[in-house]
Amino acid sequence: MRFWRALKSLGCAVIRDGVYLLPARPAHEEAFRELCSAILDAGGVAHLMSAGNRNAEQEAQFRSLFDRSADHVAFEKSVIDTRKSLAGLAPSEINRLVRRLRKEYETIRAIDYFPNDASSHTDATWSDFLGAATTVLSPDEPHAANNDIQTLAKDAYQGRTWATRRRLWVDRVASAWLIRRFIDLQARFLWLEKPSACPKQALGFDFDGAAFTHVGERVTFEVLMASFALDGDRGLVRLGEMVRALDTGGAVVPEAAGFEAVLAGARRRGLDDDQLLEELGQVLDSLHAHFNGQEIAV
Repeated sequence: MRFWRALKSLGCAVIRDGVYLLPARPAHEEAFRELCSAILDAGGVAHLMSAGNRNAEQEAQFRSLFDRSADHVAFEKSVIDTRKSLAGLAPSEINRLVRRLRKEYETIRAIDYFPNDASSHTDATWSDFLGAATTVLSPDEPHAANNDIQTLAKDAYQGRTWATRRRLWVDRVASAWLIRRFIDLQARFLWLEKPSACPKQALGFDFDGAAFTHVGERVTFEVLMASFALDGDRGLVRLGEMVRALDTGGAVVPEAAGFEAVLAGARRRGLDDDQLLEELGQVLDSLHAHFNGQEIAV
């Protein structure tokens, strides 16, 4: 059963009992080699062979064995059904559903070796669902701009007032930490009830029309990094990946779930935004050191 599950997770096509097929790619060959070794070590019999297509007709037959259309249809139905119930759910439940569906989506895409129209339709449905979930969770969440990111001099941004939406969440708390820790050590923060309340002299971040907000696929944290030439710090780059994974979706970062849990717990304890930044700032300090591989003498 262990080997069967491994073959299934690879998305193998079944030619007949005991005969499994994958497209000829280096990663697949390596996976098969490891499975063969494990089967032989367990006292079984395994052979690894390469097979070519005799003609276009046979290639089409082989490709048809990897058709994931039914998986895409089932996933889309699940997403559509879930979307209908979003408005009545608590934020924690929405986040849980998004994580579960994202895992299903990534599992299907990982073994969709020959994408087709069904794949494209699923991508669009998933993107729409993420947008709907974000709207419910954060009605004022910024839309990504398409402008270029200019490199700025930190000297011109010292002792400033920075403003963002109140009730801090992942991108906002991480961006505020980044500002105070690496950009403007004397920064003062305003937590806005609505973006429209941002004073003209304040530097807004993480809302539509703000001085610093989402650009393309980059979240506000990453835009601030690029704006102030901080993207050479590997710890900050890794933190940026974590923030993006939690804020808009992206490659899974193992530490992301733990950071989200700490942030959610801090909010449930009733901390105000200043207290939240202070407490989560220490967590981000530790994660930054962890991602940089820094050793601390004891």
